Amino acid sequence: MLDDNAKAQLRGYLGRLQHRVELVASLDESDAAGQMRELLDEIAAQSELVTVRHDGRAERRPSFQITRAGADTGIAFAAIPMGHEFTSLVLALLQAGGHPPKVAAEVTEQIQALEGDFVFETWMSLTCHNSN
Repeated sequence: MLDDNAKAQLRGYLGRLQHRVELVASLDESDAAGQMRELLDEIAAQSELVTVRHDGRAERRPSFQITRAGADTGIAFAAIPMGHEFTSLVLALLQAGGHPPKVAAEVTEQIQALEGDFVFETWMSLTCHNSN
Protein backbone atom coordinates (compact mmCIF):
# COMPACT_ATOMS: atom_id res chain seq x y z
CA MET A 1 0.00 0.00 0.00
CA LEU A 2 2.89 2.39 0.84
CA ASP A 3 5.62 2.89 -1.72
CA ASP A 4 9.30 2.66 -0.75
CA ASN A 5 9.66 6.45 -0.51
CA ALA A 6 6.68 6.74 1.87
CA LYS A 7 8.03 3.87 3.99
CA ALA A 8 11.44 5.56 4.25
CA GLN A 9 9.86 8.87 5.29
CA LEU A 10 7.63 7.10 7.80
CA ARG A 11 10.64 5.27 9.31
CA GLY A 12 12.31 8.65 9.79
CA TYR A 13 9.32 10.06 11.64
CA LEU A 14 8.83 6.92 13.72
CA GLY A 15 12.46 7.23 14.80
CA ARG A 16 11.27 10.15 16.95
CA LEU A 17 8.98 7.96 19.07
CA GLN A 18 9.82 7.92 22.77
CA HIS A 19 7.18 5.38 23.88
CA ARG A 20 5.63 2.22 22.47
CA VAL A 21 2.60 2.82 20.27
CA GLU A 22 -0.17 0.33 19.66
CA LEU A 23 -2.46 0.24 16.62
CA VAL A 24 -5.72 -1.48 17.56
CA ALA A 25 -7.82 -2.45 14.54
CA SER A 26 -11.54 -3.18 14.61
CA LEU A 27 -12.12 -4.89 11.29
CA ASP A 28 -14.88 -6.63 9.37
CA GLU A 29 -14.83 -8.67 6.17
CA SER A 30 -14.96 -5.71 3.76
CA ASP A 31 -12.35 -4.82 1.14
CA ALA A 32 -11.71 -1.57 3.04
CA ALA A 33 -10.90 -3.60 6.18
CA GLY A 34 -8.39 -5.65 4.20
CA GLN A 35 -6.73 -2.46 2.97
CA MET A 36 -6.70 -1.07 6.50
CA ARG A 37 -5.09 -4.26 7.83
CA GLU A 38 -2.41 -4.03 5.13
CA LEU A 39 -1.68 -0.37 5.93
CA LEU A 40 -1.44 -0.98 9.68
CA ASP A 41 0.84 -3.98 9.22
CA GLU A 42 3.09 -1.89 6.94
CA ILE A 43 3.23 0.92 9.51
CA ALA A 44 4.12 -1.49 12.32
CA ALA A 45 6.89 -2.99 10.18
CA GLN A 46 8.63 0.41 10.07
CA SER A 47 9.46 0.61 13.81
CA GLU A 48 10.08 -1.75 16.68
CA LEU A 49 8.12 0.68 18.88
CA VAL A 50 4.90 0.17 16.89
CA THR A 51 2.75 -2.93 17.25
CA VAL A 52 -0.60 -3.78 15.72
CA ARG A 53 -3.49 -5.79 17.12
CA HIS A 54 -6.51 -6.90 15.10
CA ASP A 55 -8.81 -7.56 18.05
CA GLY A 56 -10.38 -4.12 18.55
CA ARG A 57 -13.98 -3.81 19.69
CA ALA A 58 -14.98 -0.44 18.27
CA GLU A 59 -18.50 -0.16 16.86
CA ARG A 60 -17.29 1.61 13.73
CA ARG A 61 -15.77 -0.94 11.38
CA PRO A 62 -13.38 -0.84 9.78
CA SER A 63 -11.54 1.50 12.11
CA PHE A 64 -8.40 1.65 14.21
CA GLN A 65 -7.11 3.44 17.25
CA ILE A 66 -3.60 4.74 17.84
CA THR A 67 -2.67 4.70 21.51
CA ARG A 68 0.36 4.73 23.71
CA ALA A 69 0.87 1.16 24.88
CA GLY A 70 -0.87 0.71 28.24
CA ALA A 71 -2.75 4.02 28.03
CA ASP A 72 -6.49 4.51 28.22
CA THR A 73 -6.64 7.14 25.50
CA GLY A 74 -6.05 7.36 21.81
CA ILE A 75 -6.84 8.73 18.41
CA ALA A 76 -9.23 6.75 16.21
CA PHE A 77 -9.59 6.66 12.44
CA ALA A 78 -12.73 5.22 10.83
CA ALA A 79 -11.34 5.36 7.31
CA ILE A 80 -8.05 4.68 5.58
CA PRO A 81 -6.07 7.90 5.99
CA MET A 82 -4.35 8.38 2.67
CA GLY A 83 -3.53 11.57 0.80
CA HIS A 84 -3.78 14.64 3.03
CA GLU A 85 -5.15 12.53 5.88
CA PHE A 86 -1.89 10.56 6.00
CA THR A 87 -0.25 13.60 7.60
CA SER A 88 -2.84 13.43 10.39
CA LEU A 89 -1.99 9.75 10.85
CA VAL A 90 1.74 10.51 11.18
CA LEU A 91 1.05 13.33 13.66
CA ALA A 92 -1.19 11.00 15.70
CA LEU A 93 1.57 8.38 15.79
CA LEU A 94 4.08 10.98 16.98
CA GLN A 95 1.68 12.34 19.60
CA ALA A 96 0.87 8.89 20.98
CA GLY A 97 4.57 8.06 20.97
CA GLY A 98 5.51 11.01 23.14
CA HIS A 99 7.12 13.28 20.56
CA PRO A 100 6.36 16.82 21.78
CA PRO A 101 4.05 18.88 19.56
CA LYS A 102 5.14 22.23 18.19
CA VAL A 103 2.89 24.39 20.38
CA ALA A 104 3.67 27.67 22.08
CA ALA A 105 4.24 27.36 25.84
CA GLU A 106 1.32 29.65 26.67
CA VAL A 107 -1.05 27.48 24.61
CA THR A 108 0.18 24.37 26.42
CA GLU A 109 -0.46 26.10 29.77
CA GLN A 110 -4.00 27.05 28.71
CA ILE A 111 -4.74 23.47 27.68
CA GLN A 112 -3.35 22.06 30.92
CA ALA A 113 -5.51 24.50 32.92
CA LEU A 114 -8.73 23.12 31.40
CA GLU A 115 -10.79 21.12 33.88
CA GLY A 116 -12.92 18.13 32.95
CA ASP A 117 -12.86 15.12 30.67
CA PHE A 118 -13.12 15.77 26.96
CA VAL A 119 -13.84 13.69 23.88
CA PHE A 120 -13.15 15.26 20.50
CA GLU A 121 -14.49 13.90 17.22
CA THR A 122 -13.28 15.16 13.88
CA TRP A 123 -15.04 14.10 10.71
CA MET A 124 -13.55 14.09 7.25
CA SER A 125 -14.99 13.61 3.83
CA LEU A 126 -13.33 11.22 1.44
CA THR A 127 -14.28 13.52 -1.40
CA CYS A 128 -13.14 17.07 -1.84
CA HIS A 129 -15.45 19.74 -3.19
CA ASN A 130 -13.85 22.94 -4.33
CA SER A 131 -15.97 25.71 -5.70
CA ASN A 132 -14.65 28.90 -7.17
